[in-house]
Amino acid sequence: MQNQPDHAYPDHWEADVVLRDGGTARIRPITTEDAERLVSFYEQVSDESKYYRFFAPHPRLSAKDVHRFTHHDYVDRVGLAVMVGGEFIATVRYDRINEQGRPASAPADDAEVAFLVQDAHQGRGVASTLLEHIAAVARERGIRRFAAEVLPANNKMIKVFRDAGYTQKRSFEDGSVRLTLDLEPTAESLAVQRGREQRAEARSVQRLLAPGAVVVVGTGRAPGGVGRTVLRNLLDAGYTGRTYAVNRAFAQDQREVDGVPAFRSVAEIGEPVDLAVVAVPAERVPEAVADCGEHGVQGLVVLAAGYAESGAAGRERQRELVRQARSYGMRIIGPNSFGIISTSDAVRLNASLAPQSPAAGRIGLFTQSGAIGIALLAELHRRGAGLSSFISSGNRADVSGNDFLQYWYEDPDTDVVLLYLESIGNPRKFSRLARRTAAVKPVVVVKGARHSGSEPPGHAVPVTRIPDATVGALLRQAGVIRVDTVTELVDAGLLLAGQPLPGGPRVAILGNSESLGLLTYDACLAEGLRPLPPLDLTTAATPADFRAALADALKDGACDAVVVTAIPWVGENGVTESGDGEVLAEALREAAATAPAKPVAVVHVEMGGLAEALAAASSTRTPVSADGPDRGAAPDTDQEKARVAAVAPARPETGPPTRPPAPSAAPVSAAARYRAPAPAAAPRDYRIPAYPAAERAVQALSEAVKYAQWRRQAAEPGKVPEYEDIDETGAAALLEALLDGRDDPRGHTLAPADARGLLGRYGIDVRPTLPAPGPDAAVEAAGRLGYPVALKTTAPHLRHHADLGGVRLDLANEAQLRQAFGELTETLGKAQELQPVVQAMVPRGVDTVVRAAIDPAVGAVLSFGLAGAASELLGDTAHRLVPATDRDAAELIRSIRTAPLLFGWRGSAPVDTPALEELLLRVSRLVDDHPEVVDISLEPVVVAQAGLTVLDASVRLAPPPARTDLGPRRLPSY
Repeated sequence: MQNQPDHAYPDHWEADVVLRDGGTARIRPITTEDAERLVSFYEQVSDESKYYRFFAPHPRLSAKDVHRFTHHDYVDRVGLAVMVGGEFIATVRYDRINEQGRPASAPADDAEVAFLVQDAHQGRGVASTLLEHIAAVARERGIRRFAAEVLPANNKMIKVFRDAGYTQKRSFEDGSVRLTLDLEPTAESLAVQRGREQRAEARSVQRLLAPGAVVVVGTGRAPGGVGRTVLRNLLDAGYTGRTYAVNRAFAQDQREVDGVPAFRSVAEIGEPVDLAVVAVPAERVPEAVADCGEHGVQGLVVLAAGYAESGAAGRERQRELVRQARSYGMRIIGPNSFGIISTSDAVRLNASLAPQSPAAGRIGLFTQSGAIGIALLAELHRRGAGLSSFISSGNRADVSGNDFLQYWYEDPDTDVVLLYLESIGNPRKFSRLARRTAAVKPVVVVKGARHSGSEPPGHAVPVTRIPDATVGALLRQAGVIRVDTVTELVDAGLLLAGQPLPGGPRVAILGNSESLGLLTYDACLAEGLRPLPPLDLTTAATPADFRAALADALKDGACDAVVVTAIPWVGENGVTESGDGEVLAEALREAAATAPAKPVAVVHVEMGGLAEALAAASSTRTPVSADGPDRGAAPDTDQEKARVAAVAPARPETGPPTRPPAPSAAPVSAAARYRAPAPAAAPRDYRIPAYPAAERAVQALSEAVKYAQWRRQAAEPGKVPEYEDIDETGAAALLEALLDGRDDPRGHTLAPADARGLLGRYGIDVRPTLPAPGPDAAVEAAGRLGYPVALKTTAPHLRHHADLGGVRLDLANEAQLRQAFGELTETLGKAQELQPVVQAMVPRGVDTVVRAAIDPAVGAVLSFGLAGAASELLGDTAHRLVPATDRDAAELIRSIRTAPLLFGWRGSAPVDTPALEELLLRVSRLVDDHPEVVDISLEPVVVAQAGLTVLDASVRLAPPPARTDLGPRRLPSY
């Protein structure tokens, strides 16, 4: 594009966006080369819309109009256009004005704004999206307010301004409505923006999962092959919409394939098509995309490989695929995708290579790996679990896990979200969306490529510098259940999908094996749960005994969950009885159906038929938590069968419990021993998860306990406190001065005095130090500070390493100070190398470390730990995302393993943890308010019984990383 004479073309204003109906469009600045596009666009606007724009009949644009609307300086005059298929569908323009409403330049900070949207595209959220982008442009150019003149009859445009969430004023002048918008973002405008983002992205996913018509592009002429396989799977699943097959190699007279209408191109179909499964080689995909885009297809599933995972040429091919699809307003799943599935009875879509569509259920499954997707589908099917939807995103060039979180957040058919991720393209947005979703339904994540230190092939993502354990801690802060393996993903997911959330960590254990009960007890302790003594029903226990014991445990107010352990019954001849598993499953379901809502899990050892019988039942009833009714959850390819133990969900109801009778020792069959009492009303079917090992059942239960606790806390979120003594304006001015003339992207570390000055503006006082290049200077410094003092080295290799002997404390007089100085220089080196300083002693306490840093992938992170080699060696540091709330700060200092040292361990006096929490919150505020502060280290921070002291501080400044979670809505760029 041609640069304008006034200012360079601002390509960073270009953005792909998702509109209200789920389609995509491109926003970009208007240039002098757009004259023909502008005229064509205007010709397609109705006379009424033109009248609303110009307040008078304006049938066509004059040459003067075209010149005015295509020539901008990108500062005082800016025009943006929305494009679909290479043509304009909407425009917006602002002109900077002075107080009299006349054209002006900076420092005037008002601008007049006007929109025009083609009638065919009105109602798609185009104008509201444009307002977000033109407002961001205006703020960048120093404009603080927009003024707009709107005719009273133009209700749609008035609503766009009214609903934006900005502070605004309205007046009626000369027959028009005058609106003035303050462009400073508000909590309401941010909420409006994110609400629109959620609805648009959810709708874009819904269009993919519930298409009215599907075409398989690349359907083979003979059985077999990728395209023919997908077509066969669509038909076998009972897809309710229209299905078409396309292959340019079809004979002219070929009319159908497998009973499906066949065509040589999408153009020949002559009917609307919503979704295309592109099953052609990568080199033929552009032709297929063009064919689909030119005929109104809304979304693509691209199965072909040979894109970013294959190297530089593949990356460029992938970028071009995204650009091409978005130019037509289409979204893409893939490339290198395994396909998508929706089990909704209204759709029954299996547009994938999975030969068997999963049963309908309450789990939404997203995976970035086709191989992992195959294994998970097979495992979930084997364990009797149903899915609401399945997505294999492949290289996730466009549609990502964030989009599906937006969809599943409100999807009434999904109770639990399971994600297999190898990368997170927008970690800040993922954290925000996961936190919101986790507040209403569980989100379980297993992350691959945790330790590679590089992005997975095919994924263009920022590489994080922080350890994987830190990433896990930050995910948990957002309410995400982080597990390590796909087996744990299934174990936890199925328990959460089918069981109510536990009200606490107390676990009742009962069963017919004392040893298995003890193993379960030990596993509970290892996971931080509080198990009750196991109840041994003995090997003679009947299914009736199990039923009564489980009902009694569920009734007991002293427990929050129950683990049932079971081993096979052995008959008189020493042979395990057949059919006992089914009978026991029926007994356990009966107990769960008539007892208070608490989670139940079963641990079994070679119990034939038990897991299958528990998995056979089904229910879609929304489960109820132990602490109230609002659980929140609305709750050509080889198939490799994963082999893991059976599991299935259960949904208990309340009812009158019964006490267990004395176990019977009569040597009769289990089926003969048990007859379930007839319930007063026909019970629902239930499914209870079964595990082949105590450790797996308990780990899944432990994750549910921690998640339930997070949910209870999230119901009353913490606050980011305000401190009256914080001088945000003064800090900003100081930072501007400190950064003036410095353009090194690596940044620079502030001098100690500057660091103290910046921290002081946020109420963080750093204990002063005085240099001591020699013994006389040390004595002089001590005289100024007052004895007792500390003598410390500040050389980089010795700093903060008291264990190396570079610190002398409690020096009470000159003699001790001179002696200490001599010992340091004699032992560790010359004074010039050691860079010693003198500091006044502070009250004794616990030495801690407070840090904050900006990671390019996850954003600003606040960290806390105890000072010293032991904590550093063990990695005993806790982390929270910034901005931290008062609840985050309190949890932060309590989540490290050495936290007892702060609260009076072994009879020591507890230290001032409220002061420590306040310090953490002030540091969090500083890095959140000023993103150019990219690193703060306070070490050590001595926390005494009353108050604390920061003995040393380091602050680094740098140009802040680009924030992908702020500003107007936009899709990732390629």
